[in-house]
Amino acid sequence: MVAGGEFKVTVSKTEVMKAALPLQEHRLPLSNLDLLLPPVDVSVFFCYHKPSLQSMTFASMVAILKNTLAQTLVSYYALAGVVVFNPVGEPELLCNNRGVDFVEAFANVELSELNLYNPDESIQGKLVPNKKNGVLSIQATELNCSGVVVACTFDHRIADAYSINMFLVSWAELAQSKPISLPPSFRRSVLNPRRPGCTDPALDDMYVPLSPPPSPKEPVEAAHDDHLISRIYYVKKDQLDELQSLASANGCRRTKLESFSAYLWKMVAQCGATDNEKTSKMGIVVDGRNRLSQGDSEKSRLMGAYFGNVLSIPFGGQKIIELEEKPLSCVANQVHAFLENAVTKDHFLALIDWVEAHRPHPGLAKIYINGTDDGPAFVVSSGQRFPVSKVDFGWAKPAFGSYHFPWGGDAGYVMPMPSPSGNGDWVVYLHLSKKQLQVIERKASTVFRPLTAGYLNLMK
Repeated sequence: MVAGGEFKVTVSKTEVMKAALPLQEHRLPLSNLDLLLPPVDVSVFFCYHKPSLQSMTFASMVAILKNTLAQTLVSYYALAGVVVFNPVGEPELLCNNRGVDFVEAFANVELSELNLYNPDESIQGKLVPNKKNGVLSIQATELNCSGVVVACTFDHRIADAYSINMFLVSWAELAQSKPISLPPSFRRSVLNPRRPGCTDPALDDMYVPLSPPPSPKEPVEAAHDDHLISRIYYVKKDQLDELQSLASANGCRRTKLESFSAYLWKMVAQCGATDNEKTSKMGIVVDGRNRLSQGDSEKSRLMGAYFGNVLSIPFGGQKIIELEEKPLSCVANQVHAFLENAVTKDHFLALIDWVEAHRPHPGLAKIYINGTDDGPAFVVSSGQRFPVSKVDFGWAKPAFGSYHFPWGGDAGYVMPMPSPSGNGDWVVYLHLSKKQLQVIERKASTVFRPLTAGYLNLMK
């Protein structure tokens, strides 16, 4: 028996997987919305029990993964490319079939022993690959129990979570000898700026142009005593229902995401309670695909298949003392209000035009680079469409899956995802300061429960 993070991972093989069919080399520009993303990598991982079929060995699973990855990269050719820079210094994609690094490894730990509550200890640098080349890296790790962890790390400038979810489902479909149900589209013209452009002055409060371009940030380890760390919790359905009920007042029913975010905002604000005049900020990531295709069935089809970033991060600010004293319903109303202006077609069109007006200087969300200047800040990104059950490569559905994103930003990062149990519970990834997590665990222990092998039924 080993402790959840005290295990060794041994790499047995690294291979570069290319698309199965040749591709004419070409450059693919990034869209204006891609240009709002800093050079950061995102990881996602899936845990599988030992296959029930005795003939399904780790070697045969890896063979399935590699063979079907090569097929999947024919459609998702962007993921086999490399990021280069155009003459004015903007990143773009060279689609040259450079390929994807595929790592095979062994970890001397049981699936049930993984401390998934603390992914910094059990996942980071061990079970998710450190992307060194290209756009995407993949790692398949065999465990002592013959279980498997399949993980990907990708360049956020090239894809958002929606796009990578598409890729993962397509890969799994081909592994099961099914056709790809939603072939990706790389038509950048669907996100072209308007001529003439029309920006919204409010965007200057959300985004800031940068010069020179930002360099990649390393996750903060020990720059100060209260650095950001990652933890994973689960939240029961009845707790989510109760939060939604408390957040809904005067006939205004708030969504579960609005209600949960408002509750977490109140919790995080308490960490800055030593200075009640400070302002705490919270942002929520909004996917613009549905917004940009409002009322247009053809645009809806194109945006539904679009591979790339279609995101905005509206945020709100409130004095800490007001967040503490206001009832949850009032805070939820404020969350709804700052979201309301960003969940529109006009907002995304104006954001595309805002980027165009500032090119070639890149833009970044203000809450990412200086969100905590005046108090605690964090961003919530809904992972409710995370298709855990669909990432089945032919031997079993995952017992668990999660994103892992210590994003290097100034603010914290939170992603609620559906529980693999399918019973309405949420699994929540939190990347916050140690002090904030201590407050949450002390004051909200009935809501945020540390993720355990028992809850995930990993004790097989």
